[in-house]
Amino acid sequence: MIQKLRENPLLRFLVVGALVYLLWYVTYEFVLRPHTHLDEWVVNQIVFGTEFFLELLGYELTPYTRFEWMNHVGILGSPGVTIGEPCDGVILFALFATFIIAFPGPIKHKLWYAPVGILSIHLINVLRVVALAVIVDVDPELLDFNHDYTFTIIVYAFVFMLWYIWIQRFSPLGNTAEA
Repeated sequence: MIQKLRENPLLRFLVVGALVYLLWYVTYEFVLRPHTHLDEWVVNQIVFGTEFFLELLGYELTPYTRFEWMNHVGILGSPGVTIGEPCDGVILFALFATFIIAFPGPIKHKLWYAPVGILSIHLINVLRVVALAVIVDVDPELLDFNHDYTFTIIVYAFVFMLWYIWIQRFSPLGNTAEA
């Protein structure tokens, strides 16, 4: 079995990817989620980042009580947006990192590319929430469509682009495709 994994990159990717993701899932569901504040911390970082960019763009923010509305951000006069646990990006971070870990490539690049990729996914998620806050300020009826479709497509396309860059620049499989 080990020999087959070494000889077949697709089989290696699938097995390693499944094992790494399974390890992540068990750790997240049974340790991190119930016994830490990981999701809450990530949501808070999204709120702080969103507030920073909205203020940078000149918007006045609705003052929410931090203890009651820790996951809410909005422009003054609008209903604002609530960031839920499913939208914090943590699962997407794990999927991205799993791909990088499982796909062939030098470990020295994996050690920096995975964290940089996770940070860039987080940034794109913050920008998504900024855009949603502006959209709900302009026309709240557009929120659901843009949340469910427009920005889902944009965020996943961004992740696929990061994976594509990994394959083309750092994976031996991408380099052999050019030859």
